[in-house]
Amino acid sequence: QVQLVESGGGLVQAGGSLRLSCAASGRTFSSYHGGWFRQAPGKEREFVAAISWRSGSTNYADSVKGRFTISRDNAKNTVSLQMNNLKLEDTAIYYCAAAQLSFGSTVASYDYWGQGTQVSVSS
Repeated sequence: QVQLVESGGGLVQAGGSLRLSCAASGRTFSSYHGGWFRQAPGKEREFVAAISWRSGSTNYADSVKGRFTISRDNAKNTVSLQMNNLKLEDTAIYYCAAAQLSFGSTVASYDYWGQGTQVSVSS
């Protein structure tokens, strides 16, 4: 089992920045791929970014490329998401996720999920 707890959400003006963190406990998180997803009201949960545990390779949704950066610190069992130049459409609950086998961009690829943290972007 892996337990994930997100932090760092909040209210920010458009064009601003936030940094989300995900702290993992339980089994060795360093052997899991890490991912971030988000869900806006009335919409399905969607992929934001992922990072491979083995190579450190990253993958991003087109909507956040060039603005968001995912990173991890295996020594601290954390995965972070730096979000710059935030837009109104980035408003959502952001979820951290861990996948043991698949470095993917679908919800079904991930085995463990955090409770989520709210990010709200105002004009």
